[in-house]
Amino acid sequence: MQIEYLEIVTPEVDATCATLAQQTGTTFSAPVPELGQARLADLSNGGRISIRAPMADHETPLVRPYMLVDDIETAITSAQAQGAEFAMLATEVPGQGTFAIYMLGGIQHGLWQR
Repeated sequence: MQIEYLEIVTPEVDATCATLAQQTGTTFSAPVPELGQARLADLSNGGRISIRAPMADHETPLVRPYMLVDDIETAITSAQAQGAEFAMLATEVPGQGTFAIYMLGGIQHGLWQR
């Protein structure tokens, strides 16, 4: 199992990036429009961490891990069979990959296919 993308949604983007940068020596990118103006940094496993502000009034701060999968449609079917409710089915982000978001057990989860 590999976390491909770790998304942090916070109203304190700059402070969160600065704190993590100071703690770990990581450098965060400029905002990336295709990813909701998220600022990115590389994870040691080849994945990325994303820090962005809420994109809508109803979006609350959260940490959402996206697991790397070989076949996102199969992973979606598997999660649905376990009772997961999807907020986003397979959605391609040009040049980034394909993701999906689901809720299970009161927790948000993500899937990511390169």
